[in-house]
Amino acid sequence: MTTPLSKPTNGPALPTTNPSPRRNALSTCYFLKLLRSSALKKKNLKTKTLNTKTLKIDESYLIEQLISLLRIPSPSGYTDQVVHYVCEELEALSIPYNVTRRGAIRATLAGEGGPLDRAVCVHLDTLGAMVSRLKSNGRLAVRPIGTWSSRFAEGARVTVFTEDKKFRGTILPLKASGHVYGDSVDTQKVSWDQVEVRVDVRSQGREDLERFGFSPGDYIAVDPCPEIDPDEGFINSRHLDNKAGAAILLAVARAIRDDAAALPVDCHLLFTINEEIGVGATEVLYSDITEMIVIDSAMTAPRQSSTELDATLVMMDQSGPFDYHLNRKLVRLCRDNDISFKKDLFEFYRSDAASAIEAGSDIRTALVGFGVDASHGYERTHLCGLKEVAKLIQAYIRSEPTFDRDKNEMGPIKGFPHQPTRGTISIET
Repeated sequence: MTTPLSKPTNGPALPTTNPSPRRNALSTCYFLKLLRSSALKKKNLKTKTLNTKTLKIDESYLIEQLISLLRIPSPSGYTDQVVHYVCEELEALSIPYNVTRRGAIRATLAGEGGPLDRAVCVHLDTLGAMVSRLKSNGRLAVRPIGTWSSRFAEGARVTVFTEDKKFRGTILPLKASGHVYGDSVDTQKVSWDQVEVRVDVRSQGREDLERFGFSPGDYIAVDPCPEIDPDEGFINSRHLDNKAGAAILLAVARAIRDDAAALPVDCHLLFTINEEIGVGATEVLYSDITEMIVIDSAMTAPRQSSTELDATLVMMDQSGPFDYHLNRKLVRLCRDNDISFKKDLFEFYRSDAASAIEAGSDIRTALVGFGVDASHGYERTHLCGLKEVAKLIQAYIRSEPTFDRDKNEMGPIKGFPHQPTRGTISIET
């Protein structure tokens, strides 16, 4: 288990890294104003009772955040800029946060207090690639960052980040022209050994690549190519996993902040940076978090229950079942708040929750998904599904703790929940 981190301060925390140019004109006076505003807001929260009505999610803000996040390249290991962006949004919302050494973010929506903190987690990193060697034909051999097929990379436009410059290029199969290779283009194997990056520089060999500054270890960010249909509501883009989840969480946080009603307990908003390579939420969890909901993609396919129009409650993934009682609570919240949902299981899937449990965190976890078609490829989701997930997350954050007994890491059996059982079976020998 990782060493617990200290809780955020009462006011908006200053970034632990240099702010990006978008808000570099913020002055000390501005931060003091935020601190005063946050303190007054927190004082006022204590005088209000919990508002149980469903909060309206600002659709335009959700879409704005999604597009802004998609525009920032953030393959695992190259996430600094998206971390800056999210921190700036949290500052704008007057939500306090802290940042770990490597860039995971832990923000806090303050509640009435008590030892039953909860968390909602999303990841900011995406799939990508890295230069593995410079080829004699003047192109770049690559290896994937995260788990995805080279089949989905073929034809993608990319940006290659060298030590001090960035270059555009395209990922292509080794046999990229039917006019040259004929029918053999249809029988080439699907493998990362069978693709290369054609960079948009005058390069005929390895020496030319070296002259431009390319080297093994250069990060490659794949263009998202977002497209939103305002009439039908479909959203097509790479990296909806999990930029859409991050946009949902920011939209929910904004709605809760605007409502200003007291929350029953503190809710921590966790933004992780290494989910696609299996690290997940371990670096921003600490001991007083008793339960955590992860927002991530839910795959739609002929053998799956998930759709792009509903929220998905994931019962189990390749790491095993999610918490029985927390999932039952989410089902009740969906039914009580008229939220359209499906239940599903995923055989080849893991999330931020898995790494937390594997690291030894004794917390209840559940996974809420937005339906995604063609996951880890050129993905598609629907605005209706994003809004259903947002409605469920805000209802969860405003709900009472699942079990009061969970405030103790260890205790007597009193208050421990039950599951349905059956009568004793008599076995004759």
